[in-house]
Amino acid sequence: MSQFHFHPDTYLELVTAEVPAYRRLQEVIADAAAGIDVRRVLDLATGTGVTAQHITLRHPGARLVAIDESEAMLDVARRALPDAELQVRRLQDELPAGPFDLIVSALGIHHLDGPGKADLFMRVARTLSPGGRFIIGDVIVPEDPDDVVTPIDGVHDKPSTIAEQLGWLAAAGFTARVSWVERDLAVLVGDLPAG
Repeated sequence: MSQFHFHPDTYLELVTAEVPAYRRLQEVIADAAAGIDVRRVLDLATGTGVTAQHITLRHPGARLVAIDESEAMLDVARRALPDAELQVRRLQDELPAGPFDLIVSALGIHHLDGPGKADLFMRVARTLSPGGRFIIGDVIVPEDPDDVVTPIDGVHDKPSTIAEQLGWLAAAGFTARVSWVERDLAVLVGDLPAG
């Protein structure tokens, strides 16, 4: 699942081949964004902008900021998201200035190791508005090894368990829950207290 071998023109074809439940993952992420007032959205590791498109359909009036480390991927995202503010940044870099009401990430955070995820979750919590929501849809280490279906290279891909991620989210101040699990994919939702 390493994005380093993705090319923007073939990204969707490759990701849907490597991640059989990709379309369902996107639907669940969008569903998890419902029920909150969203004026500003930050999409982490936006790639070609697929997740951001789903979110903006749910929140058409929201201002979108999206980051990705690949300028080539952002060039494709610009065509899909002409009104968005797109920035070349890595997940390890300083996040764009908040506050945001919603921060999402699909298939990007698993590229960070455990301490990197814990650090990102702390930075996300500081960037969200009170009452804001953080949604992660990503590859996980499943409890049953037979549930591994997504190719993982072990170098760029560093998935964690659900329990580890829920712990890091709680440590960052989130009330976290599991929204969906299918084999080695999960959607986790973290809500910050309203104030």
